[in-house]
Amino acid sequence: MKMKTALTVAGSDCSGGAGIQADLKTMTMNGVYAMSAITALTAQNTTGVRAIQEVAPEFLKQQLDAVFEDIFPDAVKIGMVASSELIRAIADRLSCHKAKNVVVDPVMVATSGSALIKENAMDALKAYLLPIATLATPNIPEAELLADRTIKDESDMLCAAKKIADSYHCSVLLKGGHSVSDANDLLYASGEATWFEGKRIDNPNTHGTGCTLSSAIAANLAKGYGLEASVQRAKEYISSALADMLDLGQGSGPLNHAFDLKSRFSE
Repeated sequence: MKMKTALTVAGSDCSGGAGIQADLKTMTMNGVYAMSAITALTAQNTTGVRAIQEVAPEFLKQQLDAVFEDIFPDAVKIGMVASSELIRAIADRLSCHKAKNVVVDPVMVATSGSALIKENAMDALKAYLLPIATLATPNIPEAELLADRTIKDESDMLCAAKKIADSYHCSVLLKGGHSVSDANDLLYASGEATWFEGKRIDNPNTHGTGCTLSSAIAANLAKGYGLEASVQRAKEYISSALADMLDLGQGSGPLNHAFDLKSRFSE
């Protein structure tokens, strides 16, 4: 029986709570074979980003070709990509290899508030990555930038999600965790809006939540679940991880230490 596979294209987080490390753990816990192409090394922890060292665009292309030519991924998650050159490199190779089930998490700012993308990369993200995405997963601040509008309530979320979807021809999961709509998320796909209700969990360890959610969605798409089911399963996974309240110390994110979740989500 062939195991399903997923590829994450993102930056490394040396503290292990976000980025490539979070993606690989999440994909594995959700029952797929996880692979990676690294866009940048970061010196960071849950309190901030100290330094970013990008890889060369040509080297990123070589990583992507190496994966696609040997173990074709059933889904691709794209996270932190800091420069326009790297964004164009990713779009070029994914288009060349006809990648499927592409989930773009438009990472712009870390949970700690540190910037993770150069200003000139925003236009490249809009021009090259979003149009090849199956699903984009912006949070409220990211959606405000992509839709060029303020989001204060659920009606604003709907308008923003529709504008992003219509502008870039992709489905949109707009995450409401940033002081809007409690923990409810909005999926806008094929002209229809679906709300996913969630209960806000009082857990201060939220480093890597966005990475984890998008990776879980990609893993479920890889396993053949539809978009709505993949989002629902990913939300259940992240809510269960947060509810476990596991802790490694100051600021640590619990999401990727919840190894007891594997039996629940790996089928």
